[in-house]
Amino acid sequence: MKKLTALFLAGAMTFSLAACGGSGDGAKDTTAAPAQTEAQGEDTTTAAAGTEAAGTEASASGEAGVVYGIYKAGDQTWFIDEGAAAQAAIEAKGDEFIFVDAKMSPEEYLKAIDNAIANKAKGIVTCIPDQTMSQAVVDKCKEANIPIVAADDALQTDAGDKIAPWVGINAYVIGQANGDWLAAYAKDNNLVTDEECGLLIMTMDTVSSCVPRAEGEYDNFTAACPEFDTARIFKADYDGTTDKGNTAATAVITAHPEIKKWLVTGANEEGTIGAVRALETAGLDKDACVVGLGAYMAKDEWNDKGADGTCMKASAYFSADSVGAGSVEVLYDIIAGNEPAMETAVDAVVVTPETYKEVMGKAAE
Repeated sequence: MKKLTALFLAGAMTFSLAACGGSGDGAKDTTAAPAQTEAQGEDTTTAAAGTEAAGTEASASGEAGVVYGIYKAGDQTWFIDEGAAAQAAIEAKGDEFIFVDAKMSPEEYLKAIDNAIANKAKGIVTCIPDQTMSQAVVDKCKEANIPIVAADDALQTDAGDKIAPWVGINAYVIGQANGDWLAAYAKDNNLVTDEECGLLIMTMDTVSSCVPRAEGEYDNFTAACPEFDTARIFKADYDGTTDKGNTAATAVITAHPEIKKWLVTGANEEGTIGAVRALETAGLDKDACVVGLGAYMAKDEWNDKGADGTCMKASAYFSADSVGAGSVEVLYDIIAGNEPAMETAVDAVVVTPETYKEVMGKAAE
């Protein structure tokens, strides 16, 4: 009977999340959908073995507990919003949520994992700062019988196989959307064959969830604009922060003074905002077009400066709420003794200064 009750509550929560998944009137439905672009048919045995015992034990107890949200960069807007959504979903279950900022530090992250284990956490949702630590983290949690769910960046083997359930964005598809939008902009503004125009893609090559974003951007832009000289396509690698994004973009911009009209997109919103600031400093923002990824900082540009006051012209919007609440939904599915899908992905829609308020709803404020 207790197991049936737990399953009923999990189902009720799923219905509630689906009903409230939008961000307001006119918001796009970002209810998590199965990923179609990554690791089809991969082995899920390891993850199932690592969570089955924990789920059975937690389900049997039925007691309120503590769930940890351990995020690699807890001071970034995305993770703040994601954590808030996770907290609301967890507290709705009657449990306590502890938000931890790992400060992009592997040492801080492992300390937080150890603290969660020492405090007998009911479960952990997490974005790891260094994916090479994945196996060690999953092994720690398995030994302690604590279920863990990855959000945004997967917990995976060196070969890229997921070893714990993952919830995040549909990376390649979202990159494709940005590439398509930039290609249309280039065509509309006669930039495809303009020798003063260059494309800059901000990349994070050491983060598995970010690599497909840049690949989708490049693939669809070049497919739609085959006449665009690939010698005028540049990449700048950074660590996901605005400061490092600014530094990386500045280096490329400075190294190519022949480019006067920059098209820019990237792996996350912070990196593209860093590029916006770099273009402003170089005095090249008036003829530039930057497309963000997340829209949670683009909306601030538009709210503060208006459509004509920034070179951030568009951004792929996807909901941090969907990832935050979705990761919790998967975690409680494990706690209830079920075996969830290994991958749950959220799609996006490209928004502009003309459409962001309608699409994003309250998230645009």
